[in-house]
Amino acid sequence: MTMKSVWMHIGAGSFHRAHQAWYLNELLKQGDESWSISLGNIRNDANELLAQLAAQGGEYVLETVTPEGERAYEKISSIRKVLPWDKEISALVEEGARASTRVIAFTVTEAGYYLTPQHELDVNQPDVKGDLAGGISTLYGALSRILHRRMSEGGEPVTLLNCDNLRHNGERFRHGFLSFLKTKGDNALFDWVSTHTVSPNTMVDRITPRPTADIAPRVKAATGFDDKVPVMGESFIQWVIEDDFIHGRPALEKVGVEMVDSVLPYEEAKIRILNASHSCIAWAGTLTGLSYIDESTVQQPIKQMAWDYVTEDVIPSLSPCPLDLEQYRDVVLARFSNPYIKDTNQRVAADGLSKIPGFITPTLVECYQRGQQPAATAVLPALFFLFLQRWAQGSLPYTYQDGVMQEEAIRALFASSSPLEAFVSDETLFAGLSRSDDFHQLMQRTVARLESWIKAPQQPLAAV
Repeated sequence: MTMKSVWMHIGAGSFHRAHQAWYLNELLKQGDESWSISLGNIRNDANELLAQLAAQGGEYVLETVTPEGERAYEKISSIRKVLPWDKEISALVEEGARASTRVIAFTVTEAGYYLTPQHELDVNQPDVKGDLAGGISTLYGALSRILHRRMSEGGEPVTLLNCDNLRHNGERFRHGFLSFLKTKGDNALFDWVSTHTVSPNTMVDRITPRPTADIAPRVKAATGFDDKVPVMGESFIQWVIEDDFIHGRPALEKVGVEMVDSVLPYEEAKIRILNASHSCIAWAGTLTGLSYIDESTVQQPIKQMAWDYVTEDVIPSLSPCPLDLEQYRDVVLARFSNPYIKDTNQRVAADGLSKIPGFITPTLVECYQRGQQPAATAVLPALFFLFLQRWAQGSLPYTYQDGVMQEEAIRALFASSSPLEAFVSDETLFAGLSRSDDFHQLMQRTVARLESWIKAPQQPLAAV
């Protein structure tokens, strides 16, 4: 009898349960019982969720909804083991060391990789410093602990699979992790990871808002299941993975996953068109008093900002491309307009300090490289500047979350004599453009126009 294989997932958020867990559940529905998920978390912020999931035997209901409002309900049973949290992450360590664990995957958000704009590990981040000293509050510290056990027990090779919105996510994670081990002086694990693991690049996509209280009653009415931890997402789903696994993988190609040689064109389109536009809409919506992505997207001036950004600057940057970029743009904006998802601006606006250099600055740079001033793209960091200004003033309508924000530094920036100059001069955000006079002037004009537009947000930005 073939040994059952385990996909251990780190990061017990909604996205994993609406995306990767759904795909593995599709395999189970086809009768392929060879893989199951063991789910855990590095930090203690998901303890209640994990306990409730465990009480339900790992099962929960996924609600999906189309832009037309058609809802579907499906019980997800692919999480067969819930790994309880403790401060030594002992359950994760034990599961990760087992021979049956062939894939260790993770969703820790873009900020969870602690990378500089040059894609190097930021060893000045307090969490990273703590883990270099033996802590386990980051993915790097946690994986060090897990893989040390695996290595010491003569463990088999394992695939380390990044499932976050990070360009070249497998490569960038791997470089960060190996840099962490090298900085720590952990040469034995450095050598083992170099030879016994692989990190394919992936591209993941399904809009998954934070669960709200109205989901559970709908789930119970539709299924009869009194689910304490349901999750909901849009009906659209996509997963593209480079087919480079070191110790076996699920037959994901049988359930719609695109197994490819390179994810590059897919991830560039997704990160620049979907992710950056999403952030643009969230920041603009927040600044004009709106709470949700759908209500923000259907405001014509806001939708036009996103459309112009993609059409004028991104599509020329990504062309030629095997994808129909105009069609992809239109599908994305239609998805954002889905009034049944109720994705919050708060969720999408988060982690802007990682999103500017990761999602937006590459387009700014490439526009200048081809001799074009990136007027449409400059709107995005200008919106974020005004958004951050509201945060510094204490006037955002919600708590802003940013994994790399050093609050005192941002407060000092806005207390300075020229906050915008300081913001645009930040090489961490804007790379070489931080020293460009043309870019500085463009940002000054763009921020001034946006300030006027926010006072009368029904008019097009172009009319300001």
